[in-house]
Amino acid sequence: MTPPTLFHRSPSSVNFDEASARVVEYLGTVIPMGFWAVTRFDGERQLYLEVRDSAYGLAAGGCHRWEDSFCINMVAGRTPQIAPDAMAIPDYAAAGVSQQISIGAYIGMPINRADGSLFGTLCGLNPTKMAPDIAAHEPLLQLLTMLLSTILEADLERTQQARKLEDAEQLADTDQLTGLLNRRGWDRHLELEEARYRRFGDSAAVIVIDLDLLKRINDTQGHAAGDRYIRAAGQAIRNIVPQGDVVARLGGDEFGIVATNLADGQCETLVQQIMESFASVGVAGSIGHAPYTVVAGFPGALAEADAAMYAQKRRRRSDTLSSECITTAN
Repeated sequence: MTPPTLFHRSPSSVNFDEASARVVEYLGTVIPMGFWAVTRFDGERQLYLEVRDSAYGLAAGGCHRWEDSFCINMVAGRTPQIAPDAMAIPDYAAAGVSQQISIGAYIGMPINRADGSLFGTLCGLNPTKMAPDIAAHEPLLQLLTMLLSTILEADLERTQQARKLEDAEQLADTDQLTGLLNRRGWDRHLELEEARYRRFGDSAAVIVIDLDLLKRINDTQGHAAGDRYIRAAGQAIRNIVPQGDVVARLGGDEFGIVATNLADGQCETLVQQIMESFASVGVAGSIGHAPYTVVAGFPGALAEADAAMYAQKRRRRSDTLSSECITTAN
């Protein structure tokens, strides 16, 4: 069988996700293992960015703990990059992933950034042992991972330059009351970032905030007081959310945040800090959040965060009514 053409145009013009897809397709033909993937190491997990799988039922967007992987040992240099009989290697046999799926043969190559830091891996798995001659493919595999690293850096540089241009165009997308992004800017940001997050497997979470009391303030103190309340909320959020993360005023009393580079549990911490910042300036509101995934994308994360926010708002209203009833009864 003739291997597929790796690239139909210059690699310098190819995005990283396209290059990853072409490489795993190519390797599935040249070295027919049951699973080939380009993965991302996010500090805690090994995330599957591109997958060709005929053996395990795994798909892009899946993940497992990095400490359970074969690749953690391969990257550290404790184990071979090519293991025709993986279970003959003690560290591979003892790995957590071996308890989850059957792995007879393994190939792993690191994909590094230009500064030498680890981005992820190119890895292949097979349920049964393979012939020792698969080791002869090592030069090809090294060449492909070097190519992926080069395309990754070029793609990241293009992305960085595009973001700088977007920053320069941001004035039209700015909410005049708070200085944050407006709804148009928020929608445009999510649309532009969707492909980038899918391409690189970056971690992110969407946070949605709906303020309390704005209508009452407008009705009793006037719209100038309501504007001050909204500005105070926006500043309280901006004081907590790290520089570079997106904060937008989505509507009258609703705000949205795209928080990046969060490990497990850090989003809850950020939400708690926002609530404390609100309390310090006399602002109240309901907050919902949800993680970005390459499967559901930003639309799915936004819908989930919105639902969580409204669920919290209903609980808070119910608690307030219960408290008022108890006070009245006493």
